[in-house]
Amino acid sequence: MASGITRTRPNILVTGTPGTGKSITCCEVADKTGYRHIDVGEVAKENRFYEGYDEQYQCPILDEDKVLDELEDQMCEGGNLLEYHSCEFFPERWFDAVFVLRTDNGILYDRLEKRGYKGKKLTDNVQCEIFQTISEEAKQNYDHNIIYELTSNTPEQIDANVDAICVWMEQWKTPR
Repeated sequence: MASGITRTRPNILVTGTPGTGKSITCCEVADKTGYRHIDVGEVAKENRFYEGYDEQYQCPILDEDKVLDELEDQMCEGGNLLEYHSCEFFPERWFDAVFVLRTDNGILYDRLEKRGYKGKKLTDNVQCEIFQTISEEAKQNYDHNIIYELTSNTPEQIDANVDAICVWMEQWKTPR
């Protein structure tokens, strides 16, 4: 955050393996709170922030520096729900809370398969969840006191997660 600027509303990162419910969770929280929902994948797509294409995973390679430059001013303002399946490249100063969504492997496998994930892309994403890769990434890059893991297997759990994030937001106090 720029020197002398204090956010009046928190910034929240919602992260997790693809298929854990980040988009639905962020959309519902944004609808309830009026916070800005920022889907990093969409920001990259709209602005063509790519360094190339990964043939093995059949997806573009994110240009992280361009994304960070694009989002810096918005993040300084506060009131953002940022969604992405990775978290290690975002500055720690951006976030007041990091919510890591977790999903049981069988459920995740089915969700990803329905999305058209196949082969190595499907296997690697399920293994990412098995090995708690995103959770470990969050713990390595952010203060443990701001990390919350939420189970996201069922519609009821997703609703409970939305409520939990909204309650956290209501209880947040402007940092001094």
